[in-house]
Amino acid sequence: MKRSAISSQVLTANLLRVAAHPWILAKMSVLQGEKLFFDTLYPCSARGHARRIRQVGIRITDLCNLRCRTCGQWGERGFLHQCDPKVLRQDEVSPERYQQLFADLAEHGHRPILYFWGGEPMLYRGILDLVEAGSRLHLPVAIATNGTGIEAAAELLVRAPLFLLQISIDGHTGDLHNRLRPSAGRGDNFRAIESGLAAVRRVRARRTGLPLIASLTTISRENSAHLVDIYDGFRDRVDMFVFYLSWWIDEADAAAHDQDFSRRFGFTPSLHRGWIGQWKADNHAALAGQIEALLARSRQPGAVPVTFIPFLRGERALTAYYTNHRERFGYDQCVSIFQVVEVNSNGDVSPCRDYHDYVVGNVKTATLSELWNSECYVAFRRSLATEGLMPVCSRCCGLMGY
Repeated sequence: MKRSAISSQVLTANLLRVAAHPWILAKMSVLQGEKLFFDTLYPCSARGHARRIRQVGIRITDLCNLRCRTCGQWGERGFLHQCDPKVLRQDEVSPERYQQLFADLAEHGHRPILYFWGGEPMLYRGILDLVEAGSRLHLPVAIATNGTGIEAAAELLVRAPLFLLQISIDGHTGDLHNRLRPSAGRGDNFRAIESGLAAVRRVRARRTGLPLIASLTTISRENSAHLVDIYDGFRDRVDMFVFYLSWWIDEADAAAHDQDFSRRFGFTPSLHRGWIGQWKADNHAALAGQIEALLARSRQPGAVPVTFIPFLRGERALTAYYTNHRERFGYDQCVSIFQVVEVNSNGDVSPCRDYHDYVVGNVKTATLSELWNSECYVAFRRSLATEGLMPVCSRCCGLMGY
């Protein structure tokens, strides 16, 4: 049974930075250790009851200034296309309520990693206050961003300190990156990334050594031949590279998921259809060569490490990944639902980050500690533990990602 994990090379290369903050190192170690020894720690997982919350994923806003092709929210068939941005903004959870939730987690013995994403999290009013509030409670804070506003916020992010700054980089040139991550209006996202990285590194050099800086690249048809170029272009500006093979689903397996989910839970899901698209890499031999070249570069003395999610090598495995949605490569058990809770922008709480049709409650009226082992949450875990994964799970960040 495979478990998702950050590569040992990434951990080793960045150990000294994190070791200076033992409260962060301890939580990262527990999160990964629980994955590795899950069967021992959860001999009765079929009952669906979970231990401590190890991570809170907060999709803090659905608003985004980009329209990336590979995005299930605002991409080719994104599930947010018909939504009014003003309504999405009005439905967001307030910063004050989030701070109450963080304090409640700490009070009940949950001291998880806080992972902010979106949409674009830097567009949320109050995001910097929440970074500071989480860090003040010794809840390590990570952000996945497209780089918007990072330059202006660099001083506050470093001072907090932010634990992990993940910036999406899909091209080694402005032309390629901006084509894959087009602006919803005017703007040069590639330039924002470059200026943001420079600002954070400049401030970090005289302060805490944090945040760790990660380049996140979603592999697609258009950039799959340029992964080494991305590495070479940014290896002096980041601490690690993360390459996602990309999540996707086809019509046949989307229909199969409809049926399976409906049988289990009594209603038909819809959000997974946002990941039906034509962006997948199609030259699998060339992609396999890029992966081998990246691995070779990263193994050189002093080189910046790389992680692939999921980690697959060779043309045959990559072809299976991109053409056979039912192939899971040994990732046959979801551990994430026993470690991670996901909060959507309107406050809905779900066990699943990417496919959040199943809602167990809302943080505007309940706390995460109240919902974590609620009857509804336990029922979901029990279903996956006893009946196995659902069709959509085969390409999921919770199963194969962090």
